[in-house]
Amino acid sequence: MQTRRLGDAQVSAIGLGAMPLTTDRRPDEAQALRTVHAALDAGVTLVDTADAYTPAERGPGMNEEVVAKALASYSGSTDGVIVATKGGHTRDGADWGLNGRPDYLRSACEASLRRLGVEAIGLYQHHRPDPDVPYEETMGGLKDLYDAGLIQRAGISNADLDQIRIAAEILGAALVSVQNEFSPKFRSSEPEIGVCAELGLAFLPWSPLGGMREAKELGEKYAAFADVARAHGVSPQQVCLAWELALSDAMIPIPGASREESIRDSVAAIELQLTDDELAALSQ
Repeated sequence: MQTRRLGDAQVSAIGLGAMPLTTDRRPDEAQALRTVHAALDAGVTLVDTADAYTPAERGPGMNEEVVAKALASYSGSTDGVIVATKGGHTRDGADWGLNGRPDYLRSACEASLRRLGVEAIGLYQHHRPDPDVPYEETMGGLKDLYDAGLIQRAGISNADLDQIRIAAEILGAALVSVQNEFSPKFRSSEPEIGVCAELGLAFLPWSPLGGMREAKELGEKYAAFADVARAHGVSPQQVCLAWELALSDAMIPIPGASREESIRDSVAAIELQLTDDELAALSQ
């Protein structure tokens, strides 16, 4: 398994996005556990979750609970696995809200610690900026969690260029990653990828496949990916992830999966070598 840098750690070049395991159209628990186990079998050592990844009828934390159960029931070693969770998004039924206050972040982190059954969270990410709370104040709260030993590493999500630099100034070496949306159809985070490379931060693109699972979504936007996939005899999803890995050494895609086959296919992208001409065509 090829690895990439996440602060002071090395993790698999592709992680597992656990959100699909507990959506409203989620798989049953047995399948969810099998999916996480398949990821671990394939060498994945980064699992991304959040307290807000939970069905509308449930309170926060179901996704974290499923991930914790999967790790606890895995027959192999999980010593090198980093669970990345998030706080700062609230859930009230189907409604999503924001709370960037340091006291809320502390209580959310403590609840995540209990659900994950750990003394310190491997990577704790602020989920999304709260326009009602100064970003510096929220980052100060995140730094307090690190200083208290509740988290081993800090990350931010859905952050712009200025917010990344603010976070880096306040958090220092504690900050290791930025998680923003990026895919073939959503490329506006390219400047943030560049700043991550400059600052030595990992960039974790969420929704890295950008709807490629639906054949109807391929269309003109994904025509080049489909062409390259046919040439290599692989899925367009593999080509997409291989392209993202080639864009920057800072990139660690975290494709979502709810089936064993999906995460195995995603991990196989690490070994897919694309030519310079193919990469140029995909980047247009």
